Amino acid sequence: MILTISLYCLPLLACNQPQPIIPNNQTPKATETPAIPTAKPLSLQTSLPPDKNYFLDNQIWGNPRDKQNLIQAIDNSLNYLKTSEAKTAYENYTPPEITNKRVEKSLKRFRELVSNSQNSQELQASVNKEFVFYKSIGTDNQGTIVFTGYYKPIYQASRKPTAEYRYPIYRLPEDFSTWSKPHPTRLELEGSDALQADKGKLKGLELFWLKSRLDAFIAQVQGSAVLQFADGTKTTINYAGNTEHDYVSLGKELIKDGKLDKEGITLEKVINYLEKNPASQNIYLPRNPRFIFFKDTKNAPTIGILNVPVTPERSIATDKSLMPPGALAIIRAPFPFINQGKIEQRLVSRYVLDQDTGGAIKTPGRVDYYIGVGKQAGERAGSIVNKGELYYLLLKD
Repeated sequence: MILTISLYCLPLLACNQPQPIIPNNQTPKATETPAIPTAKPLSLQTSLPPDKNYFLDNQIWGNPRDKQNLIQAIDNSLNYLKTSEAKTAYENYTPPEITNKRVEKSLKRFRELVSNSQNSQELQASVNKEFVFYKSIGTDNQGTIVFTGYYKPIYQASRKPTAEYRYPIYRLPEDFSTWSKPHPTRLELEGSDALQADKGKLKGLELFWLKSRLDAFIAQVQGSAVLQFADGTKTTINYAGNTEHDYVSLGKELIKDGKLDKEGITLEKVINYLEKNPASQNIYLPRNPRFIFFKDTKNAPTIGILNVPVTPERSIATDKSLMPPGALAIIRAPFPFINQGKIEQRLVSRYVLDQDTGGAIKTPGRVDYYIGVGKQAGERAGSIVNKGELYYLLLKD
């Protein structure tokens, strides 16, 4: 399949940038995203595609661990649906027939089908018989979804600054709620070279130090990371908060300035340009004024917006003001796979759980797909800028 490039979320657009901290229940201003369609976000489908294999998810039985991963992702959503937050989220959800109880019942039945089916064909036949499909209206009210990917990077780190490890990541200030607004920009907080933070508000907030300024920046883009230390130990960091500035895309900035071509843009190409032209980092990284703070999660799983773990290739991030949190869905689009060391796009269908969100994930037409942890996951996630479809599955009444 040919990679479809869209300006909704080029690499390093913060596809999974965490939601900003919003005071007084105000809604954050969307940045460079299309207006939300006026129609309801989901449309009940009265018929399914004639191809009986259209929604076939072959990965469940093709990967020895994937079936258990899917079941665990279902259990994570079921745990969320028991919370008071879930009950509140569904109180006024539209369409009203999608309720907390119905989503929970649907997940439990789907879990039984996954556990008891012998193959993908048997599972899909049961789903087609017992479930109804609600299709997202997408970016165009016709069902077109723009998919991007996110992942959890792994970086070498130090617990103290050294000549080799110079670039800090920071904890959330205890007095952050009292910071005057507009908040300081990235440039004001850490300087153009990211080494001036000890002269301002970030002094004393250092959690760990990384070798590369770009690594520290990408950790902010992804919202989490695994950190490995020289003594063989490791830890994890997760999003804790952010300054209230609109995100500015490095990918778009590089394209705008003629440094990279729009066609075929990937995360790898953006990173390669910035690494080969280190002086450009002082120019382009400060153009993104939003700054992310972290917390040390001490090797805990990656947690999504629902406060449950996200599962590689089984969790998605959507606009939670529009989409049913924790619900079962199926996505269909070209996604990247590594074959003999090269990325190739394959059109696939995947059952997923809607368990996360992001500051750049707005409208019914945007989905961010969680790929996993590490370099290979990053290569795949950075190659996802494709169009496809999104359906939510509910048991028939």
